[in-house]
Amino acid sequence: MKKLVSIVIPAYNEADNIFMICESLKNVFAEINFNYEVILVDDGSSDPTLNKIQDYAATADNIFFLEFSRNFGHQLAVKAGMDHAFGDCVISMDCDMQHPPTLIPEMLKKWEEGNEVVYTIREDDKSLSKGKRGSSNLFYKTLNLLSDIELEPGAADFRLLDQKVVNVFRNFHENEPFLRGLVKWLGFKQHAIKYNPAARFSGNSKYTVKKMFRLALHGVTSFSIKPLYSAVYLGFIFSFASVLYIPYVIYAFANNVEVSGWASMLMTIVFFGGLQLIILGIIGIYVGKMFMQTKNRPNYIIRSTNIQQH
Repeated sequence: MKKLVSIVIPAYNEADNIFMICESLKNVFAEINFNYEVILVDDGSSDPTLNKIQDYAATADNIFFLEFSRNFGHQLAVKAGMDHAFGDCVISMDCDMQHPPTLIPEMLKKWEEGNEVVYTIREDDKSLSKGKRGSSNLFYKTLNLLSDIELEPGAADFRLLDQKVVNVFRNFHENEPFLRGLVKWLGFKQHAIKYNPAARFSGNSKYTVKKMFRLALHGVTSFSIKPLYSAVYLGFIFSFASVLYIPYVIYAFANNVEVSGWASMLMTIVFFGGLQLIILGIIGIYVGKMFMQTKNRPNYIIRSTNIQQH
């Protein structure tokens, strides 16, 4: 009996990519000995993405969709798809064709060799701007420095998970999951495959520098309290540095030396004021994450779906 592969694809304003990704998957699986299903998650799109998905689903019995009530974000869209994916293994990939479907046979081969997680690492894309490549490298360096996990530069959300791993994922109810980090944190037997990203078929990247920065913050604060320790260390360092200033103050008073330099004093006050705000901000992020998690709201809301018990 052929094994079933579930393909989870988040889609946000990807109307022009739906037909291409589904047809590409059909062509790939026509050449290999696996059954497959596609679960497309419409993440609150404002274009005809859902209509395109529904039109294609009407032509095939292995195309399923989840429609979010609003935009909940890429990571939760992938999580929602995995929550409804019950194939022998689950592959998550993007809709824009940058994750090449032609890599799937190799991923399945590594899975059949006994690997429970097969993840991909994007080779350096010279076509990207220096700013985009620089922000991506900074993202991974910051994450690895401040968190308790180690992610390879270029690690992508194009991955295969055995169903036993997906079963563990279903028990996670974080309101801001960082899936790349969670996959590393889980362990299991993992294997990495490098790939060259294909050209985007249509549309623009949804990950702006702002979103990358926000994702980095989520990643760091989800897996480590190192930033809190850093705040304590900074406090000790500057407290010790201020003690070194005491001999100069005593000397100035003893010799009636005028203590001048209001400008430098003002800059010092501004610097330490900014440092305090940064430290308070770090603490606030952790407190805020706890506050949102304790509300116990659903992480996503499904407005409509064609998924039955299957």
